[in-house]
Amino acid sequence: MQLFRDRVDAGRALGQRLRVLLGGGGDLLVLALPRGGVPVGFEVARILGVPLDVFMVRKLGTPGHEELAMGAIATGGVTVLNEGVVGRLGIPRSAIAAATVRETRELARREHLFREGRPPARVEGRTVILVDDGLATGSTMRAALRALRLRKPARIVVGVPVGAPETCAELEREADVLVCVHTPEPFYAVGQWFEDFTQTTDDEVRELLARAAQGEEAAPVAP
Repeated sequence: MQLFRDRVDAGRALGQRLRVLLGGGGDLLVLALPRGGVPVGFEVARILGVPLDVFMVRKLGTPGHEELAMGAIATGGVTVLNEGVVGRLGIPRSAIAAATVRETRELARREHLFREGRPPARVEGRTVILVDDGLATGSTMRAALRALRLRKPARIVVGVPVGAPETCAELEREADVLVCVHTPEPFYAVGQWFEDFTQTTDDEVRELLARAAQGEEAAPVAP
């Protein structure tokens, strides 16, 4: 059973849930995790009538099983390891170091590509909504959370359309507020709950961020 048609549908469902909880406007900011979190975050920002920016984070894929996260890195040099995966698979530290170097390089490349000269949004003192298209192991969101804390937001709201119940419970202890529209069990994978989970492209991310920068998200959508 799928819960959402695609990321746009998921973003609208999440946006309406967040609107009930937080209202709209004010000093709210949506930060989306690329790439799949950006179309979700675009809809959330549009519904709330608040700015959208991107917060760079990169998964550290397990050698030979790249879709399985052994950890993640985020802007600001923050690294979070999934010690359960690392220990269970006996992943050597040399492999973790190599992946970290490789993904740090890619993170910098994508940040330059996506921003197109735009400076990062102001975070300090604001309520920031961190958005992704779902939570499986939670490694990327955990890295983003810890990196974002260093920038001193007033509070951090984590928002996802779907997530593994145990991961949502863990992240609820780190975020100030966590909103997960659905926590199906058994969970399997994020893509399981979307009819269309086609990979978001760099060009799609750039287009949505450019549209947001031009103010498309500025008018709140009526619930």
